[in-house]
Amino acid sequence: MENNQPVTRKFKILLLTNRDSDNVGDQVIEASDIALLHSVMQNLNIEKENYQINSRSASVVTKKYMDTRDPELLEGAKRAIEQADLILFGGAPVFNYGYQKFYERTAITLELAKEFNKPVIFSAVGVEAYHEKNKKCQRLKETLNFDCVKQITTRDGLDKLEKYKENENITIGLVSDPAVFSANVFDRYIHGRVVIKKRFKIFPVKVVEPPKKPGKKKIGIFVLRANGFTDNHVDFTREQAAELWVDVVRLLQEREYDYELITSGHFGDEAFLDYMIRKYNIPQNKCVFNINCPETLFKQMAKYDGVISCRLHPSIISFSMNIPAVSLVWNTKVTGFYNGIGYPQRAIDRSGFDAETIVNTLEQAMEEGIVKDEEYLMSVYTSLFYGIRNILCPENSDIQPYNYEQLIEAIPLYQGTSESEKLEKLQRKFRRTYDLCNKRLDENQKLKEQIVELKERNTKN
Repeated sequence: MENNQPVTRKFKILLLTNRDSDNVGDQVIEASDIALLHSVMQNLNIEKENYQINSRSASVVTKKYMDTRDPELLEGAKRAIEQADLILFGGAPVFNYGYQKFYERTAITLELAKEFNKPVIFSAVGVEAYHEKNKKCQRLKETLNFDCVKQITTRDGLDKLEKYKENENITIGLVSDPAVFSANVFDRYIHGRVVIKKRFKIFPVKVVEPPKKPGKKKIGIFVLRANGFTDNHVDFTREQAAELWVDVVRLLQEREYDYELITSGHFGDEAFLDYMIRKYNIPQNKCVFNINCPETLFKQMAKYDGVISCRLHPSIISFSMNIPAVSLVWNTKVTGFYNGIGYPQRAIDRSGFDAETIVNTLEQAMEEGIVKDEEYLMSVYTSLFYGIRNILCPENSDIQPYNYEQLIEAIPLYQGTSESEKLEKLQRKFRRTYDLCNKRLDENQKLKEQIVELKERNTKN
């Protein structure tokens, strides 16, 4: 018989996400993870006063420590980990070692978890390609197989994850992204969308479209930073991207659509959007800047009938909001998501980077609508439930996870970004912009010094 006795022990959960990113998609992941965690704890009969969710950046191991290896700079991370009953990595780029250094922060975090004997779950993380001879990859692999790691799930790379796993006690799996529930979490900021509790219908019923809005259908175009494709080994330059978006806009206008070019907040994406205004005469009043918090993004996206995106999370949010979307593939995680939701044709690879293909594919998606598979949606919650139950409440191991309707009823709404939090987000965004500017100045200074040195050599010769 199911054990329904309330759990009275107090728990601390350390949630590590990419919450400090100015890419609002990462902030949506954090909010969705928190909502799912609250739902799991309620599902386990743990009252709110008996648990605490400490949401921190996945870079709890700070950049200053990474640069200096000063042990005093690791004390904050040690305290957070030592005080936790569970460490949960939620959707952060914890495996990234290609052109980012997150893998080392992850490895150090896991070493601390091992030191303090704290259980770790990775939930719906992206997974980079596995390379047997890459020292960074092998460094990560070693720590991922510590006994403190209990569960690793991925939204897009199970075949790669299988190559990392050696510890047979670790549970792995393929799950949906937590942001598939984001429309439910941010429901109060969405006007007129059919996502409200009790009105949302699931597979095999086709999603009911909201009432037609007056005027032209509006398409949201989410652009990517200038070097976003080339950084991921896709041969598609800034100039090619700008010309493509100009062609897409022209074709949308010819087919009598309204449109907006928008970003999900990353300062590099905004810089590229500004570049298009200045160099390609994109009308400024058709560009949306300053998407700095999740509710702003949802309010804006609620205006769209279709979405063309490069960034992954606008695609996932669109799916959650029942807005048909297509995406340009710059990373395998884009393909993985569209395969997962059953619409692989809506992920457009490099050979289809032309306006005709993109707009035709979007129109087809808008005609077909969206059908959702309940089992796919629930996979991220169900795996998280079992992982947490087995760690925090093994004595209640007969409690079963909510079904879809129960979860939608239980999932808490996002309460909004406070004014102080908005200011913090802007400050972080400005700091990254200043940091990039200073790096460019340093690089220019070194180049100038090299030019002077070369001139002196030529003069002597």
